[in-house]
Amino acid sequence: MYDKFTAVKEVSLAFASNTVNALIGPSGCGKSTYLRTLNRMHEMSEGGWITGRVLLDEADIYAPGVSPMQLRRKVGMVFQKPTPFPTMSIYDNVAAGLRTGGRIPRSELDEVVERSLQQAALWDEVKDRLRSSAMELSGGQQQRLCIARTIAPRPEVILLDEPTASLDPGGTQRIEELVFELKRDFTIVIVTHNMQQAARVSDTTTFFYLGSMVETGPTRQIFTAPVEEQTEAYITGRFG
Repeated sequence: MYDKFTAVKEVSLAFASNTVNALIGPSGCGKSTYLRTLNRMHEMSEGGWITGRVLLDEADIYAPGVSPMQLRRKVGMVFQKPTPFPTMSIYDNVAAGLRTGGRIPRSELDEVVERSLQQAALWDEVKDRLRSSAMELSGGQQQRLCIARTIAPRPEVILLDEPTASLDPGGTQRIEELVFELKRDFTIVIVTHNMQQAARVSDTTTFFYLGSMVETGPTRQIFTAPVEEQTEAYITGRFG
């Protein structure tokens, strides 16, 4: 909620470990707002608040004493537009989240940076220029760098808010391939307007409309045999 406006209501979802979970629906339906409640990013918008609970490892992330900063190390987020830190090198972008947790030996930091860039399918492209500015990378490379930065602290969950919306088809394909690889180590929740993308990369799909969850289920079922008429109308292009 934002002040007195209810952006999302009556949502109850569970995400299994090591799965990709797509949130679909027309613009303004509440899917990105819901995504932000999963690591308390909505609190960074003035007047944002929720009722109910969000459980991670059976613990409520909104319980008194829970640090939003520490939570976001467990539940990382990648945004629609690439957001590398513009004054930092490629290396320092990846290391940034690790350094907030205290002093780390340089050898360990080197290992984590390389591993994270490897997992983000970027290492081979940047290993010889780690001290170069992150802003020298292409848009697709910058987005993969943001993914590397997000996974460096080893979160349990990765939230992706339309991560390919600003990328060309080649960059989009690289990110989709990466999502498939990352689910071996992480649980992923992805917001997308691209229904073909949801069908390609996700294990479950949830359809949002006008701030409510209309239907959720295995992706194949949602796209081939939806239960709700609104879901069928949306995925067949009758509105959106």
